[in-house]
Amino acid sequence: MAYVRKVRTTSGAVAVQVARKDHGQVVILAHLGSAHTDAELGILLEQAREMVAGGQAALDFEVAARAQSMADVPDFRAQTLIAEPAEPAVAPVVPPGRTMGASSRLLYDTLVHVYDWLGFDVVADPVFRDLVIARIVEPTSKADAERVLADLGATTVSYRTIARHLDQAGPGKYRDAIAAKCFDYSSDCGGLSLLLYDVTTLYFEAEAEDELRKVGFSKERRVDPQIVVGLLVDRTGFPLEVGCFEGNTAETTTIVPIITSFLERHNLAGTPMVVAADAGMLSGSNLKALDELELSFIVGSRVTKAPGDLESHFHWNGDVFTDGQVIDTVTPRHGNTKVNNTKLRAEPVSGHVIPQV
Repeated sequence: MAYVRKVRTTSGAVAVQVARKDHGQVVILAHLGSAHTDAELGILLEQAREMVAGGQAALDFEVAARAQSMADVPDFRAQTLIAEPAEPAVAPVVPPGRTMGASSRLLYDTLVHVYDWLGFDVVADPVFRDLVIARIVEPTSKADAERVLADLGATTVSYRTIARHLDQAGPGKYRDAIAAKCFDYSSDCGGLSLLLYDVTTLYFEAEAEDELRKVGFSKERRVDPQIVVGLLVDRTGFPLEVGCFEGNTAETTTIVPIITSFLERHNLAGTPMVVAADAGMLSGSNLKALDELELSFIVGSRVTKAPGDLESHFHWNGDVFTDGQVIDTVTPRHGNTKVNNTKLRAEPVSGHVIPQV
């Protein structure tokens, strides 16, 4: 079926054609011309109608209304076309990244959290706290603590600031406040029934002695001025009391002052507790002093050779024991009398043979 077709050309004129559709394809039967004015368009449309009318009874126009004006024909040139994609902007050349610094900030934050969790933040001194953390990470001097804190990513201060804050440790009673928090923590954990005590020495790279730093017996076999530090801990090793003494102080004279200070600080007079120390620490006078304080004690001593009354038992039964095991032995009445005989499994006592158990 033929119909009149109006098409806008690239020049802006309206071409009038007679066409038909064949399987969806437009087939041009006749091209009547291009109109540039409304009058020309009317003439061409009339010619197209006559041509179509000559071959069919009814006209089949492309549009419902008959367009008699140029303005009625859509102008494809006025439609907004999709713009071509612009050339991508050239990104500026960025140099490869580089590491400006590294720090163990996670370690620092963890230690700060533990410090506050234990209640040590009762001492409202962040410089003192950072010095404690620096000593835990790497025991070093106050001057070198700035380097340790910088490696941890913490805020550093000058040496004069560190010294000024440490001068407040005594008047501010930092030790009393922290010792109280240590006692509270150990009490909650139930570790006060057994106290462990030991001492160590800390040397200083100083040429001259002073009232505290003196040359004495050094555990590190050094001849530098030193101090003696005594530490009292609970059964888990958590610190409870610390004391500082002159470098030439004998170790045996430190345990009683430390324990007395601990008992007085926390009002523990008469509280049943056991103090354990090595044999060199618990002298006769110290044991008497601990007994007067109503404290029990355990003396630790290294046994290089089994006593005579155990020698035969070890020979025949070995030196492995079970917890709570009781054995019978023979103790010589006189020091120069040898009763035990490792060659005999049973030992004679007063004419009787008593086997060892």
